[in-house]
Amino acid sequence: YEQVESLYPRPGWVELDPEALWSQFVAVIKEAVQAAGLHMRQIAGLGISTQRATCITWHRRTGKPFHNFISWQDLRSAQLVNSWNKSLLLKVVHVIFTVLHFLTGNDRYLAPSFLTFSTQQTSMKLSWVFKNIYEAEEAAKKNNCCFGTIDTWLLYRLTKGSVYATDYSNASATGLFEPFTKCWNPTLCYLLSIPMSIFPPVKDTSFNFGSADSEIFGVPIPIMAVVADQQSAMFGECCFHPGDVKLTMGTGGFWNVNTGEHLFASQRGLYPLIGWKIGEEVVYLTEGCMSDMGTAIKWAQDINLFTSVDETEKMARSIVDSQGVCFVPGFQASVNDPCLCASFMGLKPSTTRNHLVRAILESVAFRNKQLYDLIVKKVCIPLQTIRADGGVSNNSFVMQMTSDLINKKIEKPANADMSSLGAAFLAGLASGFWTDKEQLKKLRRIEAVFEPQKDLEEYRPAMDTWLQAMKRSLHW
Repeated sequence: YEQVESLYPRPGWVELDPEALWSQFVAVIKEAVQAAGLHMRQIAGLGISTQRATCITWHRRTGKPFHNFISWQDLRSAQLVNSWNKSLLLKVVHVIFTVLHFLTGNDRYLAPSFLTFSTQQTSMKLSWVFKNIYEAEEAAKKNNCCFGTIDTWLLYRLTKGSVYATDYSNASATGLFEPFTKCWNPTLCYLLSIPMSIFPPVKDTSFNFGSADSEIFGVPIPIMAVVADQQSAMFGECCFHPGDVKLTMGTGGFWNVNTGEHLFASQRGLYPLIGWKIGEEVVYLTEGCMSDMGTAIKWAQDINLFTSVDETEKMARSIVDSQGVCFVPGFQASVNDPCLCASFMGLKPSTTRNHLVRAILESVAFRNKQLYDLIVKKVCIPLQTIRADGGVSNNSFVMQMTSDLINKKIEKPANADMSSLGAAFLAGLASGFWTDKEQLKKLRRIEAVFEPQKDLEEYRPAMDTWLQAMKRSLHW
């Protein structure tokens, strides 16, 4: 679906055409099967891994969407977010849950005690929909409105409307699903005027969701797993044990820690998720994320700072430092500050393209260091293996610098696209192709291991300068 062209109907709005996305999805599956020299009859099961925070609503009876997919990058809810975050009601919510947490010690009340909204959250997109799209509001009143992230929409289309569902990993990433109770959150929905009738049933991650209609691929294909992309990458990396860490460096950056059976409440900058549910097993994750990563590198290529991404590593290593130039990523709405301004600082007459490229790559490593330190501080589990994936993990300059900064070994797999592998693993387990996770571990292939080579103090002046640049770019 990432190959589907984004639509920008108004400034700040980012959409995807649901029909274009569906067509691309079907085409990719057919191409993959053909490239593997297989026939559709040989496919034992289909696993679906999708990006999490892009959503849509449609008519339950006709299947017609009320609007395009609203992308995770979309800013249309910014005014609504600002209004809520400044509201007296939210302050009252903070006080109530702070008292409840103090009296009970129950972590379930910790997250609402400092709840703030952001434009990236599905909850605010949905709230905007029901305030601005009359047809969706009217359909919901008659129990005829369906809501879904990309996975739910694809399931619905694959089964020609006979399956309406999501899984625990995708549901937990919407911000509308309560991971402690494993239910859609009625209190939050009431506050945001979102009708409870719109939500799909939530199923296990590795599960027989039904079969794709035979008209689509020529034969019915069982759909054996549905999983959110970051959780899927975690599974693909075989991060099955508490303390295992997965670092995805793609369009955005995501640090995920397996916390096992223990669900850590939200902390500022870290969020609890359900990693996957397989039968009785429920695995929880804690996640820290950064909005810009591959996006910034792609932008630099678009403005001709370099021709090929492969050049960036050589360009960065061709100079001893960035000559004081700092890059602050902020093209997309930041979870921590939606008004963060993307910027270069410290430019000089002697600044070259190499300095600019090195500054961009350094910013990725510095943000990795920030999130790693936050995880070490907040997550009370000894961290074990760190495994990286995503397109930016192919850049050894970023990987080595990150290893140096966090003073930890980082493994990079031979295959950087772990989301698709994780979905395949989960589908294979559900279909009986594999019997347990130990078999999956044997399939892992490590391409490179990055170990610390420089002391953190060697980076201290550059990182301190970068942190100053970050402070100047906040609240733009």
